[in-house]
Amino acid sequence: VQLQAFGGGLVQAGGSLRLSCAASRSTFSINAIGWYRQAPGEQRELVAVISSGGSTNYADSVKGRFIISRDNAKNKVFLQMNSLKPEDTAVYYCYARDVVYGEHSYEINYWGQGTLVTVSS
Repeated sequence: VQLQAFGGGLVQAGGSLRLSCAASRSTFSINAIGWYRQAPGEQRELVAVISSGGSTNYADSVKGRFIISRDNAKNKVFLQMNSLKPEDTAVYYCYARDVVYGEHSYEINYWGQGTLVTVSS
């Protein structure tokens, strides 16, 4: 699956941004889809992910501030980011995971290009 992320930009602390990720096939059929981020000098970390069943998982640092949602009809996933902090500054990557089930199941991970989010203090 191909992923394309949109919506990054510059925002002041306390502000909001909404990221969008367009997938090349139905998001309903994707095992999990969501967002990672990577700040300068840091490792890439999970931000939020939503499963095909609708369950969500958030990094502790964004719980209560970020909301992930999915529009299966439009093959899109969104990340609503509220109460942004300077430490949220990072390149945000759209991510998807397929699971191929069989005698030896395995995962396939997909990455979109990043979109830069900069939060000024």
